[in-house]
Amino acid sequence: MNNILRSTAQCLRPGAWHYRTAQNNGEVLSGWARLMCSSAGQKNMEEMVKKDKVVVFMKGTPVQPMCGFSNAVVQILRMHGVDSYAAYNVLDDQDIREGIKSFSNWPTIPQVYFNGEFVGGCDILLQMHQSGDLVEELQKLGIRSALLDQEKQS
Repeated sequence: MNNILRSTAQCLRPGAWHYRTAQNNGEVLSGWARLMCSSAGQKNMEEMVKKDKVVVFMKGTPVQPMCGFSNAVVQILRMHGVDSYAAYNVLDDQDIREGIKSFSNWPTIPQVYFNGEFVGGCDILLQMHQSGDLVEELQKLGIRSALLDQEKQS
């Protein structure tokens, strides 16, 4: 019962749902958008993060990041030779932008997932890169870091 109360309270916090309005010849039409913390919204987010070994929710795209933090995540992954990953542009879909924040309970974008597990944002990925932990985590995913090949060449 406590789990139900906690999840309901989380759903009711500001920003967890959206109310949309539209106009038709001056008449205001309104309707409720789905709750992102509903079971359907959570299931959709869960499917998205499990879609690929590496999933990134970012501002912009890997080809054209729209913020410095998203760009840093793309560059770190590129440095390790990770070119094949799912990337979702949160600027294109407000429901995804708010939904992923609620799903992960992490307030900022970008967000990185490995095998469906939340890793963190830009700062965490940068720390993992600097400490060498990212190489190990990628190996767990069956991805060989390109940095290992560069070390052999030098």
